[in-house]
Amino acid sequence: MTSRQLYNGDNIPILGLGTYRMRTYEELRPVVFEAIRSGYRLIDSATVYKNEEILGKILKEVFADPDLNVKRSDLFITSKLSPRDQGYDACYAAVNESLRKFDLDYLDLYLIHWPGTSKRQLSDPINKENRTGSYKALEQLYKEGKLKHIGVSNYTAQHLKHLLSVCTIVPHVHQFELHPCLYQPEILDICKENNIQIQAYSSLGEGALINGTIKMDCLKTIAENHHVSMALVLLRWAVEHEWIIIPKSKTRIRVQENAKVFSFKLSENDMNILDNIHHIMPRRFCWDPTDIY
Repeated sequence: MTSRQLYNGDNIPILGLGTYRMRTYEELRPVVFEAIRSGYRLIDSATVYKNEEILGKILKEVFADPDLNVKRSDLFITSKLSPRDQGYDACYAAVNESLRKFDLDYLDLYLIHWPGTSKRQLSDPINKENRTGSYKALEQLYKEGKLKHIGVSNYTAQHLKHLLSVCTIVPHVHQFELHPCLYQPEILDICKENNIQIQAYSSLGEGALINGTIKMDCLKTIAENHHVSMALVLLRWAVEHEWIIIPKSKTRIRVQENAKVFSFKLSENDMNILDNIHHIMPRRFCWDPTDIY
């Protein structure tokens, strides 16, 4: 199975291509085309990545390529709100600007990228006010058909609880840092209870979990037992948990390798070992939203 069903009945691909820190046509086009050839059907972007317009150009080439034979409806395109565009009016305008840059009539998923607002103190109450307004704008854009699904990213359990108390449309997706060193049970439970699909980013811990920066002998052993890379083990761990994965790849070979995530399964013992790593070596590699009001 290469897709998961969202609570509204729509399907979302399990494997997506992350594009963080990839801004040029020259580096994006080869991996996007290779991803499509390898079976990827989700592409993840964000306003702060500064690549929406370039991806829009590449997507036009994808749709025009007879060998790929891919239509717009075959792909799941995601973007996210910049923290500088928090608030109802700014968010509404930002989504329309993203649509203009992509040159698309709709986006399949749009997320509030961060619970805070740019240039505001973490403790400033405007953070809660603004992200609430932003989500109301997403609800309106969803009703207008410009966004097929909406959600959030980097929200803590408290941020999620507040959103669920005021929203009229439950988030379809929550995207946050998730790997064996950062396993957040409270957030996972809230998402499960409310049928919010979990989407993991930084599955490889910004590379630290596979390049020797963080020594994990158990991960190496599991990989050797399955005759796969440590990266594939980490991605498969997430898939076994029924989460969506969006690994970034700058080379066509890595794109091809990541597509093999569906070619093997981890044992129950493998999963238990990986599930318990956060008790031994807890570690966050990306941004920490914990103290945002």
